[in-house]
Amino acid sequence: MPALRHSISTSSRFLPALRTPLSSFSARTYATVEPISKLGESMSATQPPKSPKETSNISEPASENAKMKTFHIYRWSPDHPTEKPRMQSYTLDLNKTGPMVLDALIRIKNEVDPTLTFRRSCREGICGSCAMNIDGVNTLACLCRIPTSTSHEARIYPLPHTYVVKDLVPDLTQFYKQYKSIKPYLQRETKSEDGLENRQSPTERKKLDGLYECILCACCSTSCPSYWWNSETYLGPAVLLQSYRWLADSRDEHKAERKAMLDNSMSLYRCHTILNCSRTCPKGLNPGKAIAEIKKSMAFT
Repeated sequence: MPALRHSISTSSRFLPALRTPLSSFSARTYATVEPISKLGESMSATQPPKSPKETSNISEPASENAKMKTFHIYRWSPDHPTEKPRMQSYTLDLNKTGPMVLDALIRIKNEVDPTLTFRRSCREGICGSCAMNIDGVNTLACLCRIPTSTSHEARIYPLPHTYVVKDLVPDLTQFYKQYKSIKPYLQRETKSEDGLENRQSPTERKKLDGLYECILCACCSTSCPSYWWNSETYLGPAVLLQSYRWLADSRDEHKAERKAMLDNSMSLYRCHTILNCSRTCPKGLNPGKAIAEIKKSMAFT
């Protein structure tokens, strides 16, 4: 799957973390919950005191006419699983930094603190790698502009209600597993008359607009309260939008099987039209509408 090949701005220690069995998740942390356990809290008290670098603001020297801006970034490392997550502050000169939040993160990693870990790849809003929560909104760091006001201090967290692999890297194993479950590819036995492409009319093709553009960044699913509560069984906005992309495709011949897979109380119907998904989508898509279309097609066919 292409989404799994995104480059990761971290050390090779990330790879074993991905293979950590589910039973070890108790040693990790949710992005929005601390502490994870009383055991972890008690053990953390036995750790050596944190160094000034871990607890203070790391600031680059201010030059003349500098525009200094502070970024508070969520930090947690699997190398110290009993330590609580913390916010690390970095102060940068915006005159030396690109316009996007991803530019600031790359500059921090390259010039200030090489231990900061995050995913990134295309820098163009296409790959979905750099999805994170910036100032309370799930979005892509490469598409999110840095507010120029130096009085506003940016706060950056991993996607909410996900297990954290390290710092700003969420564990999306369950998300990709759910995506795989809907069989996101054309299923068709009938060959075209000329043995070449499976053609569509312009009207049929237009039905896919607003669906195929999804980049599986998981911003919408991790903003959905229903997905927070039922992520093991509810497919979530992103996967359901992808499911409707194939239900709406005139070339697919397995629509009945696709609907049967959704015909239960959890996979589809945990959506309560809160519409956080449609508000937060960095590509301007409308997963809420796609879910409503699936429900409508299930009711009338």
